Amino acid sequence: MGTYSHFEVKLLSGAVGAVLSGIDISEELSADAIVEIRQAWLEHLVIFFREQQLSDERLMAFGRRFGDLYLHPNLAKKGPNPEVIHVVKEPEATRVVGAEWHTDTGHVECPPMGAILHALEVPPRGGDTLFANQYLAYETLSDGLKAALDGMKAVHDDSRVAGPNANKGRSTQTRDDEEWTPTENAHPVVRTHPETGRKALFVNVASAHKFEGMRRAESAALLEYLFKHATRPEFTCRFNWEPGSVAFWDNRCLKHIAVNDYQGHRRDMRRVQLVGDRPA
Repeated sequence: MGTYSHFEVKLLSGAVGAVLSGIDISEELSADAIVEIRQAWLEHLVIFFREQQLSDERLMAFGRRFGDLYLHPNLAKKGPNPEVIHVVKEPEATRVVGAEWHTDTGHVECPPMGAILHALEVPPRGGDTLFANQYLAYETLSDGLKAALDGMKAVHDDSRVAGPNANKGRSTQTRDDEEWTPTENAHPVVRTHPETGRKALFVNVASAHKFEGMRRAESAALLEYLFKHATRPEFTCRFNWEPGSVAFWDNRCLKHIAVNDYQGHRRDMRRVQLVGDRPA
């Protein structure tokens, strides 16, 4: 584990995730501190902060220290800052955004590099988020399956997360207008992280529907195996939110899922995403 001078690091599990303490990310941080935060992010894939008081402006400012902010193509904008997504579940809502294992916005040509999520209001219990290390998902495949997946691409689209009936039972709204049509792109099943050089499995049930050059029926069995393998418990960590908690995850080598187990309670979060590159 790396050595850091601007904060302390406590691992959240044996596979992924770390809580950084002793640093206030609402402040104007030095360049050295940002370098260390990025190093911890790359090392642990998702990093967490507690007791942070961030306005939307400060959330955006922190995000911009790591890259340009991404404008989501589907989720509805609220407030004066289109870069900031309001991820809200009202007490009467029955569904949540991100309720299945996924990487964010995998259907676009250049999926976001990462995301920063800040908790304003959380339920008295439940509402955790789980993260799964996709480096480990790839590295634990057999050599034969690794060879078979080499060069394969999966076709991703947003038909499961936008369009007709996407907003039924949800507080956070996505595009469902008559002009919406699915966005489709093919990405490598195994992508190489542009900063670490490590290989990660890059398919998820929310957007990957078939392999390029194959029918859905032909793709289904192998995709289902990869979906299940990628979220084995030993690859994961679980984060319990408190007001002021922040999660900053690397979308290039992680999956995550929002646990919908707090019916009747409100959850209010703010999120920014960082512009990414085309998976390779």
